[in-house]
Amino acid sequence: MTPQARTGFMLGGIVAVMVGASFAAVPFYSWFCKVTGYGGTTGEALAAPGEILDQTIRVNFDASLERGMPWEFKPVQISMDLRIGETGMAFYEAYNPTDRVVAGTATFNVTPDAAGGYFDKIACFCFTEQVLKPGERVEMPVTFFVDPSIVTDPEGRFVKEITLSYTFHETPLPEEQAALAGDDGKSVN
Repeated sequence: MTPQARTGFMLGGIVAVMVGASFAAVPFYSWFCKVTGYGGTTGEALAAPGEILDQTIRVNFDASLERGMPWEFKPVQISMDLRIGETGMAFYEAYNPTDRVVAGTATFNVTPDAAGGYFDKIACFCFTEQVLKPGERVEMPVTFFVDPSIVTDPEGRFVKEITLSYTFHETPLPEEQAALAGDDGKSVN
């Protein structure tokens, strides 16, 4: 093999590794954020811990829509106070004012970032895609708790308020919904 061919082969290998690493970066970053709570990423749990502290924390609720998402979306309550370790349930309301079926997926985070690793959801509308018919209004629950270990974290122990934020994004209709909606997207019956 000539030196030029060897150099070309090595450069091609480097490019292939870099392209592969770029595709792996997004799932790796997502996994990292879920495990560490980095960037306000919340956790998921099957149940709340057995320990409930006397210390309370305020949870604020926020809602927004991606540009172009035609729904109306808001929290039913603005905030709630609960004891650390206690299970809370909040509701968000979504309304589709259009004359077509619209599907959406919610992304979420909490602030401050230091609370991300301690805010766990047991059940959430954000775990699945939501599909609303024309004129449909729904209340969607989220069940959560704040892990008691937040009080021993060097940064988390100073957190007195957490804001849970959701942003809804329009997504393509699932195949079965799209087939029922037909070409005009107006009917699902």
